[in-house]
Amino acid sequence: MAKFSFVDRRKSSAAASTFFSMVASRKAATLKPRSLRPGETVGIVAPASNFVRQDFDTGCDALRGLGYNVVFEDSVFDRDLYFAGSAERRARELEAMFVRKDVKAVLCARGGYGANYLLPLLDINKIAANPKAFVGYSDITSLMTYLNQAAGLVTFHGPMVAKDFAKEDGIDPGSWAAVFGACDPNFNFAANSAMQVLVPGSAEGLLYGGCLSMLAASLGTPYEICTENAVLFIEDVAAKPYQIDRMLMQLKLAGKFAEVRGIIFGEMFDCVQPGNQPYTLEDVIMRIVGDLGVPIAYGLRSGHVSRSNVTLPMGVGARLQAGTSGVNLAITESPTI
Repeated sequence: MAKFSFVDRRKSSAAASTFFSMVASRKAATLKPRSLRPGETVGIVAPASNFVRQDFDTGCDALRGLGYNVVFEDSVFDRDLYFAGSAERRARELEAMFVRKDVKAVLCARGGYGANYLLPLLDINKIAANPKAFVGYSDITSLMTYLNQAAGLVTFHGPMVAKDFAKEDGIDPGSWAAVFGACDPNFNFAANSAMQVLVPGSAEGLLYGGCLSMLAASLGTPYEICTENAVLFIEDVAAKPYQIDRMLMQLKLAGKFAEVRGIIFGEMFDCVQPGNQPYTLEDVIMRIVGDLGVPIAYGLRSGHVSRSNVTLPMGVGARLQAGTSGVNLAITESPTI
């Protein structure tokens, strides 16, 4: 189990051109959202797949129970094939929640598939002019890495409304309170915890990453991930080990591990081969990244998880220490203002 300690601190080619021109300066021009406080308003968006209405309502009730006001557009319930309405609807919804003055954070209803449709449709300057906490994972990784790289916006890899907030033990309250409480989270995992040290060592860099499937899918597009100087977080769900192997090898062959400072894998929930698998996923992972000469940890419960989804700020400084005493991930700068 993780223990937390807190240090108190108060469309088109044109779209692609904007993206590439802003990537170079993202490290020096990070936009931090305001800290989210009880009593403030969160906006719910559905940028990808549609969702189960009952789960959505349960998740909204949970947010209200935490003291937040909840708003969403009626069109959030639209359906188009497996999407939550048209790409245009979803893009305008996302922009509108960033622009609304009463909304202090933007949370995703769920992932699924379809966030990539929004990338060439978004007005990135409109979002950058209204920095707010943006929370999600899974397919939402496409949006999170884009907003981080193109706008310099700190994003949050964490619980979603119709998924984690809809479950009794769906969110990790300690990390949620840390990243939205004007504090620097310090994630400590003892040697006997679920976190494993695959390669010992220490490293500092920008915490960055998300769902492996989405990271690999970005390659060769105008929205390709930028991993230089990153403490790279990688997670996925229900992918067989050889599929994890294939995606990691794709990233390696594309040079995306060449300048990373360290790697942290998620819980990798249900990433097993049916039947009698005579090897571990950790064995598979080490064949690919074990020779990088950087510290590697495994088992951080954020994203697709069995329970208690940990909220991680993406795009801020972090220090990874992995050794015989366990794993420590310290966020070295406040993710909010």
